Amino acid sequence: MKERYDFLIVGAGFSGTVIARCLCDRLNKKILLVDKRNHIGGNSYDCFSDDGILYQKYGAHIFHTSHEYVWRFLQGFTRWNNYRHKVIASVNGKTYPIPINRTTINRLLNKNFTKEEVQAYLDTVKVVLPEVKNARDVVVSQVGELLYETFFEGYTLKHWGIHPTELKAEVTKRIPVRYDDNDYYFNDTYEGIPLDGYYRLFENLINHENITLVLNTDYKDIIDSVVFDRLIYTGPVDYFFDNMYGELPYRSLKFETETVNMEYFQEVAVVNYPTENDFTRIIESKHMTMQRHKQTLIMREYPMAYGEPYYPIPMDSAQALYDRYRQEACKLKTVYFIGRLAEYKYYNMDQAVKRALDLFTEIMHGE
Repeated sequence: MKERYDFLIVGAGFSGTVIARCLCDRLNKKILLVDKRNHIGGNSYDCFSDDGILYQKYGAHIFHTSHEYVWRFLQGFTRWNNYRHKVIASVNGKTYPIPINRTTINRLLNKNFTKEEVQAYLDTVKVVLPEVKNARDVVVSQVGELLYETFFEGYTLKHWGIHPTELKAEVTKRIPVRYDDNDYYFNDTYEGIPLDGYYRLFENLINHENITLVLNTDYKDIIDSVVFDRLIYTGPVDYFFDNMYGELPYRSLKFETETVNMEYFQEVAVVNYPTENDFTRIIESKHMTMQRHKQTLIMREYPMAYGEPYYPIPMDSAQALYDRYRQEACKLKTVYFIGRLAEYKYYNMDQAVKRALDLFTEIMHGE
């Protein structure tokens, strides 16, 4: 007699682990949680290097949210440090705060503008457009051509492999512009890094007698041998449907790590390189984890056209292809698609958690 599960959940990142825990705690459901990687946590996974330095394996992941119920939920599974994220851009040997603020503009122009003068300057250089159509339009309509070319054009082109004029406006719309000296990257109410690391957070989320975890496994290899009532899928939606309409485009990343014999390599956790080098940024996790160690580990991030899917590409043609898959997904009454890859939509970590909590509420009300 085969073991029976209420839910098969594909993917052990934020979406999959959060909804698994909710289904167990609140509805006493039995869960089989499957992931093709050899670890839980998805792209938010962190681990220790051979030198004992805790680092985030798949790039910088800073948790931030203004959704109180998301923050309150995760508080039950981890403690948080008080890290607040800062980013700088390195251009021609000089560094500038990102997002653009008064310091950025004064340093670039060699000025000493007041807050009011910054606003007046931007009003004179911003490009007035009849319609904001793409990622470039968003930036030039706020800060003009010089700041766009210095900080956004090269970085965006490297990251996406596509010119900003071909990308949807949403790519740059979420980046604020400030008239004062505020150099914190996010504006959310809550922010931090799990005090014991993301991996421990995910361990705590799935630490339940009703959850069975299977790693190093493609769900398609076992789905015919598992008995379950419903499926929650967080992987690439085109893969679920065997690429019946063709492969969706994704942007991938390659990471190159280096241990450095100094306490800190750079002044903040993330330094962007919009115009120089093949990599887009250097990440130094110690700033975020606040770990005490005589050495540090840096990670160079290289955007790639192929490889593990990280980012759905925000183009109209890609959206049109996804819409065909979404129509197929809507026909399946016992399958739920959630997460960045399954919904072909950029989600921050808090948005992934919120989506999982909201879907659980829908499921609970349907019981």
